[in-house]
Amino acid sequence: MAVLKWITGLLLAGSLQVASCDTTRPAIVPVTSLDTTGSADVASQFVSELIANATLACEPRQDQQAHDKRSASSNQDGGSLVIDLGYAKYRGHHNTTTGLNYWKGIRFAAPPTGELRWKPPQTLPPRPDAPIANATAFGPICPQSLPSVPGAVFIPGNEDCLFLNVYAPPNAANLPVLVWIHGGGYGYGDGTQDMSEIINANDQGFVAVSIQYRLGAFGWLSSGEVKEKGVVNAGILDQAFALAWIKRHICQFGGDPSRVTISGESAGGGSVMYHGIAVKGSLGTTLFSQGIAASPYLPFQYNYDDALPTERYYAFSRAAGCPDTGDVLDCLVGKDTDTLQQASFNVTQSSPYGYWGFWPVTDGSYIQNRPSQQLPTKKVNGGNLLVGHNANEGPLFVPPTITTEADLAGWLSGVEFPNLSEEEIGAVLTANPNDAPTDPEAPRFETDGLSDAPATAVHVSQDANGQQQRANNIYAEAVFACPAYWLASAYSSSSSPPSSSSSSDDGHRAWLYQYSVPFASHQADVPAYFGPRTPNQGADLMRAFARIWGGFVVRGDPSSDDGGDGEEVIPSWPLWTEEEDGFWFLNLNQTGGVPYEAQTQWGTTVTQFTDPGLQNDFSVASATTWEGGRKARCDVYLGLAESIPL
Repeated sequence: MAVLKWITGLLLAGSLQVASCDTTRPAIVPVTSLDTTGSADVASQFVSELIANATLACEPRQDQQAHDKRSASSNQDGGSLVIDLGYAKYRGHHNTTTGLNYWKGIRFAAPPTGELRWKPPQTLPPRPDAPIANATAFGPICPQSLPSVPGAVFIPGNEDCLFLNVYAPPNAANLPVLVWIHGGGYGYGDGTQDMSEIINANDQGFVAVSIQYRLGAFGWLSSGEVKEKGVVNAGILDQAFALAWIKRHICQFGGDPSRVTISGESAGGGSVMYHGIAVKGSLGTTLFSQGIAASPYLPFQYNYDDALPTERYYAFSRAAGCPDTGDVLDCLVGKDTDTLQQASFNVTQSSPYGYWGFWPVTDGSYIQNRPSQQLPTKKVNGGNLLVGHNANEGPLFVPPTITTEADLAGWLSGVEFPNLSEEEIGAVLTANPNDAPTDPEAPRFETDGLSDAPATAVHVSQDANGQQQRANNIYAEAVFACPAYWLASAYSSSSSPPSSSSSSDDGHRAWLYQYSVPFASHQADVPAYFGPRTPNQGADLMRAFARIWGGFVVRGDPSSDDGGDGEEVIPSWPLWTEEEDGFWFLNLNQTGGVPYEAQTQWGTTVTQFTDPGLQNDFSVASATTWEGGRKARCDVYLGLAESIPL
């Protein structure tokens, strides 16, 4: 441990040199035999070793011309595209339709099964004689569950699911890297998102990686016993381990390990937030250089041994056929995967409407603070940040049965903010004024966010009005929009600028956007930058949105892009700053088109618009006046954060 502390000290001082990108590089620091005795727990030792391993980043190629010739030859004649990782060898595939090279189903950690359940991700032993495997198919998805909603079905997965996928332009050398962390409430989703369209929309200017991580009880089970014998937040450690893998190996695929942008939506965006505050923001650009957080999901964050995660721990144990008191982890480790997957599903489905059963906690090792505690201090990792959210995030997660203010108050105090006092619940209601009862026959229409009350999202949207919409908007802002605002503020400046390897040379900078294309529900933005676009998303919208992301990945600046043809695609928008009248963001919308009706996942009908006639309508707006003063409402939630908790 003394050596690891010394290496970590060199790392944080910025003086440790990286190793070359070949199979003779220094041996990786082992994490397969962790000492659980002494002052450091398993997770703390893992984090220390993870940091040390991340310093062994591959060195960007210096022989680019020779590499280009080799790559061109191998691509044109259907050559091997073989990658040697030291522990495995993979043969990639060149897709003639997209013009990209793919490596799918790359194992980045040992299978977290049996005795490795609820342990940190483990390195794989060196295997110089490993056979070459064809990397043409995605790895299996992790065990997972839909949120607690009527009719949710059981979705089986495979515990052996720690795989990632790489997409690279032919002849790639020293290109920036975009890493995608999928969403799904920390209980659902996978790494199969196709990254081809966004790469090609940006002139094949970067390499992309999508990763998987443990979900549900497998990734987020938490209690004092789990902390003592293994790790809580195993899912976030899987992600961190994958980021260290990328730093160590991405140059073999043509990526530059010093220019890694992590990204994600929903729980993926929340994960970007957690990596941003990891180890109290002391990691700098060790694991990544900048981040993109779309709709960052921030449900309750408890301490690892608080009452609620402990109750869920024993509920999971009971559902798996183990005791519901005392030490039960050994019993759980001995259960078969089908039993554990069903138990994880059952606990989630017994949760309140729209919630999952397990999510991140304060673990004291990697996640040492709540975001609401740390973000205001501006102690964050990485350099610049692009952050956004959608106009109508809430309806998917709120029970569609809230008719009166009494219904709303009951839901707030019983589910959404269970720790708030009656007076604090009153403060939330005051910040979201609406006296109208829910009336399905009353007008429901899209708000533009620019008008004063009553035409704001607090009152109406296409989905609901009255108390139902009041609840929808409270959830949308407290869980998605306001965390986006807080993240933007945390990265708007920095008391300690990032290291020289960051893309930013003048401290942290942040840009914020809102995706408002009707109906702009949760996750509706993802096809607009990754594709394939949905009928209500015009080709120009997708081109612009993809280049917003791409401009940030490549240049560290998402604005003022002309698409390479002199035509303005993305207008400049001001940096988000905490100066007076400085809370500016870009509102992404469209005008024109042909109206059509579409049914939401939760059963309401909304009007959307399709071609012909769709045109981009992007504008800069102030969060101070937007939707009747969203910034002020976010300040209310931040002031209540110690009691919520967030």
